[in-house]
Amino acid sequence: MKKLFTICLLLAFSHFTFAQDIENLADSANVAKKDTTYWISDFSVGLNFNQAAFSGNWKAGGVNSIAFGSILNWKANYAKEKWMWDNQLELIYGLVKNEGQDFRKSNDRIFFDSKVGYKITEKWSYFTSLNFISQFTDGFDFTQDDPTLISGFLSPAFVTTGFGFQYKPNEEFALRLAPFSPRFTFVTDTTIINNVPENYGVPAGQTMRSEWLAFQLFATWNKKFSENLTLNSRYQMFANLETLAFKTIDHRLDLTIIAKVSKYVDVTFTSINVYDIDMDPGIQYSQALALGILYKVSNKK
Repeated sequence: MKKLFTICLLLAFSHFTFAQDIENLADSANVAKKDTTYWISDFSVGLNFNQAAFSGNWKAGGVNSIAFGSILNWKANYAKEKWMWDNQLELIYGLVKNEGQDFRKSNDRIFFDSKVGYKITEKWSYFTSLNFISQFTDGFDFTQDDPTLISGFLSPAFVTTGFGFQYKPNEEFALRLAPFSPRFTFVTDTTIINNVPENYGVPAGQTMRSEWLAFQLFATWNKKFSENLTLNSRYQMFANLETLAFKTIDHRLDLTIIAKVSKYVDVTFTSINVYDIDMDPGIQYSQALALGILYKVSNKK
């Protein structure tokens, strides 16, 4: 396992070293003054708060509650001549407290993706990528009398690499096809298996599972319908070629819709939809709708 973990780290290190070499080569012609005109960055952070209160004699019924939510999205994309380097970080977290209960999380997501590409034609390119998915805090099953721990930070966590071809006909849509896409699943909390026998596919007594012979499809569609309405969507399909069957193919669809009410006030809808037989035999989904403050900073080429 230590050898596999070392290989995983080397893959990640080589990806970022390669990306750094690209930037260094691009800047070597202008050492005295760093040129940042080849970068496009985008940063946004949002906060929301919801509260409901009822008097003791409120006949319509209801539960006093408060809820907090946050979302952070950062993108930094580099393009010069035939080289491209795209980076995205997405963090989402939310809490809710109903009267008579402790705080419970309502949303929890960590997503990071980095991709280096080299153009072959106007629409096609070679690429190598690395993405990471996990969560911030422990997750519990509240359907039992006593809350049961079923997940946590790095339990599970997914590190997926990809080497292949990308089709990008315009700025809105991109499709990656990776015939070679090793994935590493981590469950660092060894007590999780007591409550989740499948242990997210990681063998009992171990903290990591490696899937070397795998295919990945990764598609993004980010559409700005108007100045006040934006859709960001991401679909991932992962197939382990060693255990390939229709039911063992993993699917994940992430959606974020942002509707601006005013300059700093927006309505945000987020949704995660997952099918992964190593987690659960059924389709999992979560969604959240919030009204709050969104602050955004962008720069163009």
